[in-house]
Amino acid sequence: MSNEINSNEIAQYEAQATRAVDSAQHNIAIRAWEKILSLEPNHVPTLAKVGKFAIGSGDFLSAQRAFQRIAEIDPTNSQHWVNLAIACKGLKDNVGEELAITAALMVDPMDLLSLLMRGSVLERQGKRNKAAAAYGAAATVAPAFHLLHPDLRPSLEYAMQYKDAYDQEFASFLDQHLQVQYDKYHGENLARFRESVDIMVGRKRRFDSQSMMQHYPGLLPIAFFERDQFPWLDGFEDATESIRNEFLNVLSDESGFVPYITYPADAPLNQWAELNNSPDWSAFHLLKQGKVVVENATKCPNTMQLLTTAPQPIQLGRTPSAMFSLLKPNTHIPPHTGVSNIRLVTHLPLIVPEKCRFRVGNEVREWVPGKALVFDDTIEHEAINESDKLRVVLIFDVWHPSLSLAEREMISALAIGSNQFIGEIEDVGL
Repeated sequence: MSNEINSNEIAQYEAQATRAVDSAQHNIAIRAWEKILSLEPNHVPTLAKVGKFAIGSGDFLSAQRAFQRIAEIDPTNSQHWVNLAIACKGLKDNVGEELAITAALMVDPMDLLSLLMRGSVLERQGKRNKAAAAYGAAATVAPAFHLLHPDLRPSLEYAMQYKDAYDQEFASFLDQHLQVQYDKYHGENLARFRESVDIMVGRKRRFDSQSMMQHYPGLLPIAFFERDQFPWLDGFEDATESIRNEFLNVLSDESGFVPYITYPADAPLNQWAELNNSPDWSAFHLLKQGKVVVENATKCPNTMQLLTTAPQPIQLGRTPSAMFSLLKPNTHIPPHTGVSNIRLVTHLPLIVPEKCRFRVGNEVREWVPGKALVFDDTIEHEAINESDKLRVVLIFDVWHPSLSLAEREMISALAIGSNQFIGEIEDVGL
């Protein structure tokens, strides 16, 4: 019965305190809270109200006592530790603040506010490296800015600016520090090393293979392959003019060209919304999903003959593929990745106006007519034509050179088995 009486009394005092706070009768509210805590010393809702009121009044010592007690009662709630850290900060108790933040992060290592607070206390302690790491972690776990609570936006913006400034200072220091070594090895190919430094200090992103369908382990994610790995490309480059003439003939005929992106109306388009079923990026297919497009191929005999010299992958219903790719003026192919890293993609540029560029991972290149490029399309890539003229590239796929003959035959058999199970040959898209 006494517990029931206490509960009724507590409820009455809680209501009294609420009315007193609403009418700014703070002394009455404080006395009501004191009555509640005399009846139930560990009444968490009242301790929280006392602590928050104390912070608002600048009484950080009372706030610290209240939130310390709450954290001891329920140490599994990270918000209690955050409130204690705020009270400690008001007291300029850096040790207590840091301990409370650590306790909060032990409960929830992904808590954004706790990470921002950790960065702040470390910054005030002059621990720049650790502060930058904490701020960087906060930026990593933060949701999209428009989804973030408005109260947290200034702190997150500051954290990101601090981390960026730190990274830039670190990068400048390393550039100066390494210059002697760069000079020593002038003429050596240090592109990979330079990129590793750029990724480490945040100047560039890390790009890995992101195969949309079949990922083959153990194949290094190389953006652009060295040209000398593909001696058979000599024949294509030497025949650039002949291939271009065949393209110009089919272009004048104005038939056989289709949009490169052709998703049905009920498919989620994501980045392809603007280019879906659009002639701005179109293709004249010679080989599609492993089959010859006879009507088109007969118009390009020289190109088709050359394609027989390339080690094109055999995957029933998927590869090989080959086409003339047309990118109209002021058209951007957005960042995307391909279906499998078992194949590489070859570009033989035929018609390239100025202001055209192509990015794979961190590397941006310009197409040069007659100079082939071979790249891993499972690494994020994009293309842009900012000119007022048409860009045309012959595109075809080839086996990844690291695959053995046995592996290639197993991959071909896998495609046959997959198609038999599915019961039909499906359009696997990009």
